[in-house]
Amino acid sequence: MAKRVLIVDDTLFMRIKLRGLLEKWGYEVVGEGVNGLEAVAKFTELRPDFVLMDITMPEMDGLAALKEIKKIDSKAVVVMVSAMGQERSVKEAIVSGARNFVIKPFQDDKIQDVLARL
Repeated sequence: MAKRVLIVDDTLFMRIKLRGLLEKWGYEVVGEGVNGLEAVAKFTELRPDFVLMDITMPEMDGLAALKEIKKIDSKAVVVMVSAMGQERSVKEAIVSGARNFVIKPFQDDKIQDVLARL
């Protein structure tokens, strides 16, 4: 059975790119969101196996959404995918419960490697 994924990124191009890669690799993309508020709502509704989420987004950023998702389900698997490669953001994401962190722009095989280890 294919792993179910929620993609959250405010950039349409990035959502399309991730969806294409995930579907090519046999994952089922069950939903997409454009900000942290949608991430939390769609996570609650869809209960995906994992979430790929940007950090810098309008209305609610990815770090705030990560914390809310972990309150809903402490076992939630969230991978941050962001151009914000600053050490502080990486540390905060990991401390807040992110399973991994991928910095944009990324090589496709980097995403595949991270997902294979989940």
